[in-house]
Amino acid sequence: MLNSSLDFLANGLLNFSWWQIVLYTLAMTHVTTTGVTIYLHRCQAHRALDLYPVAAHFFRFWLWGTTGMLTGQWAAIHRKHHAKCETEEDPHSPQTRGIWKVLLEGAELYRAEAKNEETLRKFSHGTPNDWMERNVYTRYPILGISIMMVIDVALFGIVGLSVWAVQMIWIPFWAAGVVNGFAHWWGYRNFNSSDASTNIFPLGILIGGEELHNNHHTFATSAKLSSKWYEFDIGWMYIRLMSFVGLAKVKKVAPTPKLAASKAMLDQDTLQAVLSNRYEVMARYGKALKRAYAQELAKLKEGGAREKYQLMHGARKWFHKEEEGLNEPQRKQLTELASDNQKLRSYLELRKDLSAMWDRSNASREQLLVQLQDWCHRAEESGIKALQDFALRLRRYI
Repeated sequence: MLNSSLDFLANGLLNFSWWQIVLYTLAMTHVTTTGVTIYLHRCQAHRALDLYPVAAHFFRFWLWGTTGMLTGQWAAIHRKHHAKCETEEDPHSPQTRGIWKVLLEGAELYRAEAKNEETLRKFSHGTPNDWMERNVYTRYPILGISIMMVIDVALFGIVGLSVWAVQMIWIPFWAAGVVNGFAHWWGYRNFNSSDASTNIFPLGILIGGEELHNNHHTFATSAKLSSKWYEFDIGWMYIRLMSFVGLAKVKKVAPTPKLAASKAMLDQDTLQAVLSNRYEVMARYGKALKRAYAQELAKLKEGGAREKYQLMHGARKWFHKEEEGLNEPQRKQLTELASDNQKLRSYLELRKDLSAMWDRSNASREQLLVQLQDWCHRAEESGIKALQDFALRLRRYI
């Protein structure tokens, strides 16, 4: 009897080898990550898709057992993050709280905000409030993870405590720490969104696609987080599979630019397409400006204009960014650089006018169309080939 008890304590019911336990742990945490990104994030917080009730409640039950998180709390805190992004009211911005605070104490920041009744009252609308939510999940938030601990110990013996520990820290580290921290601090940006969000890595596998955070902040209500051809969002792959078998229904994805093979006339369809794809348009313009800046640098270097070259070289990393994203010294330097270079000045003036179109909410569609036509005419008359090509591309939007 004693030997049987010791054997059970050491190996549990399954008597798995170490690598089998590792695979089990990775599989369990991957399902948890999938539940967070598909159910909590894309479905509940942003309403980018609908889930069939069986699928929705599976994820709700699973997350109760593996994280103890409540749907209403999570959705409310995340919605507030978007509404107050990078401000003092943002529950977990590394721009205001520091990268190490968010990375290492992200779970504590989440728990602190979950106690804010105003946040829950203002931002949790539309989340589940049925009998199970009120009488089981909300009333016994610790019960689920306690049951999971018992299951892990029963399956693997004393090692099951390690499996359970990994399950418990998985989401606090990767979601509350890495996504909320690094994805607003370091990485690459496809779009110049108004916040500091970044894409950590183009292959969104480990965190379910949440690695593509700049894409998400640009198109918050999109069920698909990948944007470029080289990006992969495993969460979107699962959503497509669930849609195929009738467990999910996609409501919205980010717009994809469509270009006519040949189109010279700017019409209302062109205007609508340009407005719908504003982030893609401005990102493409920023790349054109970056190339133009590099060309001007090369000319200065070849011409021996050492002082001007050094001045421009110091601004090469931020010159192409939109002005509202620059600090005051950079803005002053931007004015100085543009005053000495007609080509760069044309780029900046036209970018400012193009960007202003998005802010003219009181303008009629006819007025906006006239402004877009005028912008394209000015770009084509600039004598700068890159601007001429950009204007011709805008005309082709449909």
